Amino acid sequence: MPVPVQGLRTRLTQLLNIRTPVICAPMAGASGGRLSCCIPLQFPILKRIRPPGADPPEKLRDELSLATKNLPARLPGARLPIGVGFVGWQLDAAPQATELVRMALEHHVAAIWLAFGTNASLANWARFIRTHEPDDKRTQIFFQTASPEDARTAVNEWDVDIVVAQGCESGGHGFADAPPIITLLPAMRAALPDHVPVLVAGGLALGSQLACMLAMGASGAVFGTLFGSQRHALLSANSQSTMRTMAFDHARGTLGWPAGVDGRGLRNDTVADFENGDDHEEIRRKYRSAVEQNDTSRTIVWAGTGVGLMETVKPAKDVVEELHADCVRHLGAVTRVCIPTQ
Repeated sequence: MPVPVQGLRTRLTQLLNIRTPVICAPMAGASGGRLSCCIPLQFPILKRIRPPGADPPEKLRDELSLATKNLPARLPGARLPIGVGFVGWQLDAAPQATELVRMALEHHVAAIWLAFGTNASLANWARFIRTHEPDDKRTQIFFQTASPEDARTAVNEWDVDIVVAQGCESGGHGFADAPPIITLLPAMRAALPDHVPVLVAGGLALGSQLACMLAMGASGAVFGTLFGSQRHALLSANSQSTMRTMAFDHARGTLGWPAGVDGRGLRNDTVADFENGDDHEEIRRKYRSAVEQNDTSRTIVWAGTGVGLMETVKPAKDVVEELHADCVRHLGAVTRVCIPTQ
């Protein structure tokens, strides 16, 4: 009979009532209601708000309904054990933004994740959440940043619960001037009270990395590439295959991101054309054609620097179980390094 794997207890697991301190990153087109149903041991964040008008509010309602239907039965009034991620600048531009945030709250999601907006805007959205959340249950607000100063402000003035420290290694959109997470995490931890959970995001793929981050003071970690919808396209990649660039945003015409934000993905023909100085309209035309043909030699494959550590594609549930077991094993190894003083 297999020996049960030890549990992991952090401030994050206690707040969200989860077994493993792993969060599935909000990823447009990937972290939807179907994925949330496949990962009973952790806590996925549904990514919502694409460019204004791209998705009607009904799309979010459908995703939330799918998660509600397929996740294990809950007691009446209990929180839906998922979160919804909103991009700040896209919320500001969306005519139905308040309807979308209200919809998430009305479905009793356990958390809302805010990122990529001005501090003034994100503060307003945090206040909106606090004003409209159910009276009997607090909605956990995640705030994603690479700035310890902004994190301190968010906790002290916006009533944010959980800080996500995003390092330069992360796939998808991120802060171009962010330090690596091994440098960012201690700075975040020093800037915040001990009781505030800090999660790390960026280039993570292994349970040993999760163990390292927990030992350094993180309450958990955010994994994206491991759960992404294009994982098969990543198996031949390595850490040198990714780069930070604005090429894909120019190709798609999604240029509303705040200053200092770009994206990390696999280098491909779109990036090469952009670097060669090709006409932007021609790059967009080629990109649109590639999307229609599902041609990943030109379309975006977002990926963090940990992509080279991915060897196989596995079901999301198995990924979480392996991360948990590997983390426990490495934490046990660390404790054996310490010896009593004579």
